[in-house]
Amino acid sequence: MRYVKKFFKTLFLTLFIGFLLIAVIIAFKLYPILKDYKEQAEELVSNSTENDFRPNETSFIYADDGSILAKLKSDSDSEYLTFEEIPEDFMNAFIAVEDRSFWKNHGYDLKGIARVCYDALKTNGETLHGASTITQQLARLTFLTNEVSIERKIKEIFISIELTDKYTKQQIIEFYCNDVYFANGYYGIASASNGYFGKSVDELSLSQIAYLCAIPNRPNYYNPYKNVDNAIERRNKILSDMLELEMISNTEYQKAISEKIEVIHNEDITYDYNTSYAIDCAIRYLMKINEFPFQYHFDSKNEYLAYLEEYEIAYEENRKELYSGGYKVYTSLNDEVQQLAQDALDEILYFDEEKKENGIYALQGASTVIDNKTGKVIAIIGGRSSEEQYGLNRAFQSFRQPGSTMKPLVVYTPALESNYTENSILKNISVTEANRLFEENKSLEINDLTGDPMTLRKAVASSKNGCAYYLFNQIGIEYGISYLEKMQFSKITNQDYNLSTALGGLTYGVSPVEMASAYATIANDGQFIEPTCIVSFKDCNDKEIFKEEVIEVYDYNATRKMTSVLTEVAKSGTASSMEWNSELPVACKTGTTNDAKDGWFCGFTPYYTMSVWVGYDVPRTLQKLWGSTYPCYIWQKTMSQLVVDKAIVEFEKPQNAPSTGDEKYLPGRSDDELLSDGYTVGDYRSDYALVDEIDAIAIQIEQGTDMNVIEDLYQQGLAIIESIYGNNATAKARERLETAHNVKVGISIMP
Repeated sequence: MRYVKKFFKTLFLTLFIGFLLIAVIIAFKLYPILKDYKEQAEELVSNSTENDFRPNETSFIYADDGSILAKLKSDSDSEYLTFEEIPEDFMNAFIAVEDRSFWKNHGYDLKGIARVCYDALKTNGETLHGASTITQQLARLTFLTNEVSIERKIKEIFISIELTDKYTKQQIIEFYCNDVYFANGYYGIASASNGYFGKSVDELSLSQIAYLCAIPNRPNYYNPYKNVDNAIERRNKILSDMLELEMISNTEYQKAISEKIEVIHNEDITYDYNTSYAIDCAIRYLMKINEFPFQYHFDSKNEYLAYLEEYEIAYEENRKELYSGGYKVYTSLNDEVQQLAQDALDEILYFDEEKKENGIYALQGASTVIDNKTGKVIAIIGGRSSEEQYGLNRAFQSFRQPGSTMKPLVVYTPALESNYTENSILKNISVTEANRLFEENKSLEINDLTGDPMTLRKAVASSKNGCAYYLFNQIGIEYGISYLEKMQFSKITNQDYNLSTALGGLTYGVSPVEMASAYATIANDGQFIEPTCIVSFKDCNDKEIFKEEVIEVYDYNATRKMTSVLTEVAKSGTASSMEWNSELPVACKTGTTNDAKDGWFCGFTPYYTMSVWVGYDVPRTLQKLWGSTYPCYIWQKTMSQLVVDKAIVEFEKPQNAPSTGDEKYLPGRSDDELLSDGYTVGDYRSDYALVDEIDAIAIQIEQGTDMNVIEDLYQQGLAIIESIYGNNATAKARERLETAHNVKVGISIMP
């Protein structure tokens, strides 16, 4: 027994020394970092003044011609309240729910910090929220970025300590009550009181005060204009906490908790579509430079929803920064192009005059125009014109199923990077059967499904769903979707990793801005430029803070091949009825969702890219809505006016591409020279390059011995012939193929 005790005593001592040694090593490594954080905090706070907590500098947003689109100003300075002017119930409400030890602590709460550390360890660092005192929240609002990290928490604490040393508690609570954000552009309790209740702070009831104090915790979720009842539960908690701390009596509590909350809706400041988009771009760029971790891949729905919550919080914090930071934002937005696009959408959709109760048209549309040369958005239409037109900007705030316009992005261009060619043979398999096999985890068996063979070029032009399914399964779903993530599609979740994504069957959908940006990436040789209208962004000291980032998403050869394929859509495919009255080439794709609830048209010329969506805000069927009807008409009407005076240029051709017969067929002549009505030298060369392929297949048939291989070659040849445009070339190719096949079949059946 004595030896057992000695053993455990020695073991305990060894473990204790080991833990102590580890603690010393960690402390030794952390000390320089913590020392640096402390010195930064000392410098920040020592240089601060009371004016730092009263942001009031106006920001300006400009159009491409230098005219002012918007003046963005916070009104918090004009309604600033001193400590003596702040009702005691306001301060008590915040203290009860946010920081019970406020009057005693030194800017931080050790118990809260311990709880955060425990949650962080338990969730592998995913949960880093809570336990921020009022002083810490003030430190974050005034001095820190919106990154979610342990480092920020540590910096927050050091700054809070310095704030507590420099300013009185009365000053800190005064700063906080005037600085905190209450959604909808209201900063500070005076602004929120007047905005939501039309009263000054000293006229509010206890219940109204508690209701307002609920909002800053999650401004977007508790936004009274979106759902007045969301904050009621938190109001009740605040009142309960105040009762528990004996800040109010039971009688006051009962009266306040039973009071019905009714907010007033002031006339919102609404901006036109291009201005609201410019403001969004500016806010998102501030989020970026403030190190918000934008995310485009989610492993679960919960991860996605948690990210959205973080995004909303950061978005509102950066909105405040934009409205009070004295920035100058210069954009590429062009009023003339904006008007062209707006007029086109209004004129095409004029036939449906049904309106909702709020006066907004039921049938809606949206579009985005990008200048290929710069990659910038130059016009953005968020809906039809009406007296109540502004508010929801559908071009970047609405997300809908894109239908077949998704195919080039996740299926065909990725495939062209993976050794497929425009003339690769695909099978138009049964979508229903493919879905069944996928759900049964039998993806390999999808390859064995039968279907009519056709070339990739023909499959795109005719928008064959079965071919897209077949090829998406071949190249790999994760591989295809990875391109959407690279192009920063914001609502792709783990639920989208299925074959339906090939046809645009997404959980949350895409926006017209995202689709225009993706097609502009194809137009620009695979170079992705984050969709924005910002060309210059200067801070209050006139220092440039904007930096362009270009990401190579697709191989340039793959995009040039895809562009060539997409030209067939307008020539002989689903958009062949488009009345394109320019000699400029067009590469495009139509898209229509199930039951004709959404119609899309995405396409580009050598100069501009444009996406168009048409549908109802609450999805429902619209007769004759296809990508090739109303969306196509809007696109054609807008684009034809944009390029009316542009020089005629062709799309870039792939390098090291197979010969199209330039030297062999009609040498020295221009591709766009007309040989007959609607048939050019370029068409002739493309046709006879395919005739050459048929000749090569015919030779393989003649030399073959395995009848299964011979039949496969024959079917491939038939599919290629379907892609030939001219009648003479078609007849020549068919005669060559049939002759070779008939001779071989005749030999095989001879005794």
